[in-house]
Amino acid sequence: MCGIVGYIGHRSANEVLISGLRKLEYRGYDSAGVATIPLLDHPADRPIDRYLHRVRAKGKLIQLEEKLKADTAPQASIGIGHTRWATHGKPEEHNAHPHTNTMGNLAVVQNGIVENYHILRSELKQLGHIFVSETDTEVIPHMIAEFLTQLEKQGNMIPDKSPSVLFEAVRLTIAKLQGAYAIAVIHADYPDEIVVVRQQAPLVIGIGKDENFCASDTPALVAYTRTVISLENGEIARLTRESVQVYNSKGDRLRRAPQTLNWNPTMVEKQGFKHYMLKEIYEQPGVFRTGLAIYVSETNKVDLGLPTGFIEPIERVEIIACGTSWHASLVGKYLLEQLAGVPTSVQYASEYRYSPPPSLKNTLVIGVTQSGETADTLAALELAKSRGDRCLGITNRVESSIGRISDAVIDTQAGIEIGVAATKTFVAQLLMFYLLALEFGAAKGTLTEARSQELIEGLRQLPAYMERILEGQERYIEDLSRQFTHTKDFIFLGRGINFPIALEGALKLKEISYIHAEGYPAGEMKHGPIALLDEDVPVVAIATPGSVYEKVLSNSQEAKARDAKLIGVAPLDDPAAHEVFDYILPIPVVDEIFSPILTVIPLQLLSYHVAAHRGLDVDQPRNLAKSVTVE
Repeated sequence: MCGIVGYIGHRSANEVLISGLRKLEYRGYDSAGVATIPLLDHPADRPIDRYLHRVRAKGKLIQLEEKLKADTAPQASIGIGHTRWATHGKPEEHNAHPHTNTMGNLAVVQNGIVENYHILRSELKQLGHIFVSETDTEVIPHMIAEFLTQLEKQGNMIPDKSPSVLFEAVRLTIAKLQGAYAIAVIHADYPDEIVVVRQQAPLVIGIGKDENFCASDTPALVAYTRTVISLENGEIARLTRESVQVYNSKGDRLRRAPQTLNWNPTMVEKQGFKHYMLKEIYEQPGVFRTGLAIYVSETNKVDLGLPTGFIEPIERVEIIACGTSWHASLVGKYLLEQLAGVPTSVQYASEYRYSPPPSLKNTLVIGVTQSGETADTLAALELAKSRGDRCLGITNRVESSIGRISDAVIDTQAGIEIGVAATKTFVAQLLMFYLLALEFGAAKGTLTEARSQELIEGLRQLPAYMERILEGQERYIEDLSRQFTHTKDFIFLGRGINFPIALEGALKLKEISYIHAEGYPAGEMKHGPIALLDEDVPVVAIATPGSVYEKVLSNSQEAKARDAKLIGVAPLDDPAAHEVFDYILPIPVVDEIFSPILTVIPLQLLSYHVAAHRGLDVDQPRNLAKSVTVE
């Protein structure tokens, strides 16, 4: 969840680190810091010509930047930076990364959790190490320092295959750590190298000319390089200005071919929009067209690139996901069951890990995660794989961990998403489920050729309808949202395939506006939640023509009778909808099976504008992170 950036080369390290950290703000954080190794102008002033310099600040990056502007330390061309999302210890400056050893000549940044830090901390205290924070991370620099002392006593005796004393000390340290983490290490006595480690938390290396980089995620790197190496679990890398060397935990040198990203710096800019979230809402029609162009041929044949014979033996599907991906998976369940006739269940990944369903043969387990690094989803997939289940990943980042765990992976092709609240990646996940249901239906013989063609043609029409909603409704929704800037509670209702959209609409409002909101099946209101309703609790109902349209209108009438303001996501030209709803967010009339792609857009815009009118940080809501890489 935290953001790590490291740099060694010929540029100003602080400039690279701050630029990279700013690109990682979407991951969520509450403090930030950098550590560099400046070259002194007058080496005679000190016994060594290098020293470690650290600057940290509570709050947003602007606080750190202000401190750096006032800082008088010499420039450096090597450093590590960090944005911290608090786990162990409150979000205070003394808990901010980087953390150092007692001498203050070694610095470490970490993403993840060291589960056995209490034991290690106690052992190190007995050896004379002094701790100044409440974090789990602080044990790492002290332990590295302890191993360095031992190696120095041995005359810096290290195995022939270890490239440096610092590398060996880090390698010995990680053998003592339990948990999931990524770390980057620098030391003033070893000013020409950065040592980085990955264990169940993402870390990528960027390769440049006479300079190299590391980061938690690639957006921090694309302004400088598109040539990257993604570390695997248990791997250690040593970065110098001239080279990147990758090793396993035993110290054996590995040969890793770099990848070239198909991104460019403009993809992570706002391009005239006030917030990334609004930009990404508007990108959804393009994302949908891209997915169709890649996975559906001109003759309407769907090909998700799955291995031959992958689908045919499957008798049941289990989908595991978290948050917005879980809502997309609920739509996926509906599609797989209704179109392909495949029994499907959806579970929270965090629950699946500790109460998995009975193991049945011919089960496909699908893990859905936009980042490909969601800790609970990855652990659940690992469990499923250990039980012999076939595993499929649906992700926006095929180079991530889920791509290495799964037997096959589907790339949602959404492009990078910066806003913490998922929008275009949600729609991209929905499209993948439509296409997967079509592939299942074809393989199982549950969809006729004529019905498949009809569905694909329907999908091809959706981007134009999406654009119509965006062009015709945003100003109206912005004006409407002003009425709800001081609202404390919202209810969202939906039925059938749109019940997950009610959940997603409520989640979006909670995430970015901090207004309490709940989504319910419309028919369940009378079984308890209706007690919440009065004139101060608006109700948003998704009412699209189809099998449950009249039912939703009837359920909405029940809410209206309790004086609730009613907002309907409904067709504009239906007199019944006008009679029921106080406000209508109109959507084009399409086959009910396609409606989630359209009904979610007005709800995204409503949440966005309510939050914007409340003056909140839409792209970086409090307490949240884009990629949840800890349990």
